[in-house]
Amino acid sequence: MYKIGIIGERDSVLGFMAIGFAVHEAADSNAAREILHRLAKDGSYAIIFIVENYARDLEEDMARYKDSPLPAVITIPGRAGSSGYGMAAIKSAVERAVGADILFKE
Repeated sequence: MYKIGIIGERDSVLGFMAIGFAVHEAADSNAAREILHRLAKDGSYAIIFIVENYARDLEEDMARYKDSPLPAVITIPGRAGSSGYGMAAIKSAVERAVGADILFKE
């Protein structure tokens, strides 16, 4: 069975432990980068969530896994709330998969 992992600062990720996520605390973007590559190489993770503030710095690293079936690397808001970066990444992925912008505009 595949695992779901989450990478981010302690305050943002600790609550996910209660629902069975493999929680990985990262003190900074460099630590998050190392964790991301370790989890992806492990082969047992289907989904890896990364908080937005680290995902911005890991854009190139996350792109390595964009065309791989596993793991899916997804950006989520951190403790400070959403900056819009995660939604922009999802929008881009949908446009790439479908060939058009199908998400509703606000």
